[in-house]
Amino acid sequence: MEYTIDVFFRQSWRDERLKFDGPMQVLPLNNLLASKIWTPDTFFHNGKKSVAHNMTTPNKLLRLVDNGTLLYTMRLTIHAECPMHLEDFPMDAHACPLKFGSYAYTNNEVIYLWTQGDEMSVSVAEDGSRLNQYDLLGHVIGKETISSSTGEYVVMTTYFHLKRKIGYFVIQTYLPCIMTVILSQVSFWLNRESVPARTVFGVTTVLTMTTLSISARNSLPKVAYATAMDWFMAVCYAFVFSALIEFATVNYFTKRSWAWDGKKEGMEIREPFQANMARMIKDMTRESTTLSKKTNNTFNIVGTTYAINVAKDQGLTTISKSAGGASAKHPYLNKVVDPYAEAKKSYNRVSKVDKISRIIFPVLFFIFNLGYWATYVNRKPAIMKANNLN
Repeated sequence: MEYTIDVFFRQSWRDERLKFDGPMQVLPLNNLLASKIWTPDTFFHNGKKSVAHNMTTPNKLLRLVDNGTLLYTMRLTIHAECPMHLEDFPMDAHACPLKFGSYAYTNNEVIYLWTQGDEMSVSVAEDGSRLNQYDLLGHVIGKETISSSTGEYVVMTTYFHLKRKIGYFVIQTYLPCIMTVILSQVSFWLNRESVPARTVFGVTTVLTMTTLSISARNSLPKVAYATAMDWFMAVCYAFVFSALIEFATVNYFTKRSWAWDGKKEGMEIREPFQANMARMIKDMTRESTTLSKKTNNTFNIVGTTYAINVAKDQGLTTISKSAGGASAKHPYLNKVVDPYAEAKKSYNRVSKVDKISRIIFPVLFFIFNLGYWATYVNRKPAIMKANNLN
């Protein structure tokens, strides 16, 4: 990553050749004189681009003290490189370096020192940090020595500690992912015969998670490892996809149990039901004093007419009442229930898989969120410094 910093870069050194005696102790000089005297060849090791401001005139200051000490100040805008480790993204923290030193003079010729100590040499204005995605936690300054084929050089370092703000990602990524997972679990409460509704829930939530994952990755550098957000979205995607697989499992076994129960329970119940119906008809004919068979397959029992109809299944006999007073004389006729119809009603019962999923899925997702946020939010920022640039 690159970051931009606007600095007032001050350098001070002593040149014995520039001593003077006069009425003024400090002599302001024109910045054009900087090209006439010796100045340090300072450059920024991790700078990718630096701009010296020239509006309306070159923003430079040059002062000479009577003992030969010079103060050279300029305003610079520096685009510097900041190596990042995004394993904890977006709860990550970074140490962005700013390194400078001499380009040609080794440490035997030029030595750099912080003039005001480690605390006061670098200061950041209270309103100087204008970062939308980061909080500036502080800075640490130091000094390093690097070796190259031309000798050893002194490098002055300043590390700016940055902590990423998580609010944007909570609103744009985390909350939509959580709501999508909750929406996918709503399908567990729908009737398992509602195939279109549950299919829409499953497919829509899977596509939504895919879209969220793609949009989140587009705003990140192309890294070869998984970030904290990637792990969260992967688990959310697993929950959503598992909800779709759960519905497919329930629907598959529902169809098999429907075809099996229709045959098995019908065969087991049909014969006893036919025998009971035949016995009931015989009992009614014995108690009746008058029985006359009509041509339209009806029987007249004590002034009440019943029709005997043959069902589509052979041997399954039903009795239909054609007179209103039969239920009062024979109340047990109203209690006759077709067991075959009751066997069909078992198809509408809630699946055990759905009942278990209603509990297991929300509990597991809650435990995952509890562990995830407890791990990353309470973790102290792991600020990693970049390796020395040779």
